[in-house]
Amino acid sequence: MSGKIEPKKRVAGRDSVSLKQLAAHLGLSTTTLSLVLNKRPSADSIPEETKNRIFLAAKELNYRPNYLARSLRAQRTHTLGVLVPELSDGYSAMVLNGVESALTSEGFFYLTASHLHREDLLGKLPEVLVERQVEGIIAVDTPIRFEPSLPVVNVSGHEEIAGVTNVVLNHRHAAELGIGHLFDLGHRKVALLKGQEFSSDTEERFETITRAAYLRGIPIDPRLIQQLEGDLPSPEIGYAATRKLIAANEPFTALFAFNDVSAIGAIRALEEVGRRVPEDVSVVGFDDIYGAAFHNPALTTIRQPLFEMGRLAAKTVLEELSGERNGNSESVLNVEPTLIIRNSTARARQA
Repeated sequence: MSGKIEPKKRVAGRDSVSLKQLAAHLGLSTTTLSLVLNKRPSADSIPEETKNRIFLAAKELNYRPNYLARSLRAQRTHTLGVLVPELSDGYSAMVLNGVESALTSEGFFYLTASHLHREDLLGKLPEVLVERQVEGIIAVDTPIRFEPSLPVVNVSGHEEIAGVTNVVLNHRHAAELGIGHLFDLGHRKVALLKGQEFSSDTEERFETITRAAYLRGIPIDPRLIQQLEGDLPSPEIGYAATRKLIAANEPFTALFAFNDVSAIGAIRALEEVGRRVPEDVSVVGFDDIYGAAFHNPALTTIRQPLFEMGRLAAKTVLEELSGERNGNSESVLNVEPTLIIRNSTARARQA
């Protein structure tokens, strides 16, 4: 047996050999190749030299596994669906990084769909993902508007729904960290930027922050509360809300924003009217997105472990699929925040 593979007509280098052809070329069984190429534990007994020879030949001969055929045989797609409000460089992207990290190591893939807060898409997109044979769904800051027929994990989900596991931040601890930091710096006049109505975290975060302030004798003046409006993942919404706070002409020495993106917009609005951050007004954000540390001034924020939340969500779905979770498993998985102190907060001037 020469092991020679007859040349094919190649179109832009895209044609590939089959597993059977690759096995014939190497003089090995298709079972051996399958174990090595899929990195199965049972391949540990195969000599390293043989493994290297297989990988080199697969690359040189442009071998590509037929995932569709494998899925049909095994009735598995090894694919999850992920629902997000939108894709930006902030919250959703950091959660997706964690999801991808967990799935890649287990040989899974994911399909992402953005619902843009539209009610029609909240109902339709899960159906589209199911039609594409996903094995589970991860929702990120997304209300569940479908009947869970697959394993479902909701990051920042607060609704108790049968068949849905929620991954949530300890918001009470987060509020204590943020308000406690401002209190310790002598701030007693604190303004708040409340999240948009559609965000899953808005009410929980607002209630825990106002409660933490009340317990420290810091009453939040209604004139110092502005709700973010619009669905743009841009600092513009924080900028607009802070301009309204300034126009109310009620003095404040600190501002606690719903998220880092709105905090960055708030700083721009404050500095435009001559209020320096942090000398005149301290600003606290929420999430600790990638850009928070590199803004000027670097943003003090409540770190929400978004990457870890994404990993936890993905691992939970995989455990559901493998049968590792049972009917008594917790339906709420809590994660803890961290206060990250940078340059946007300082001692209140009157203190």
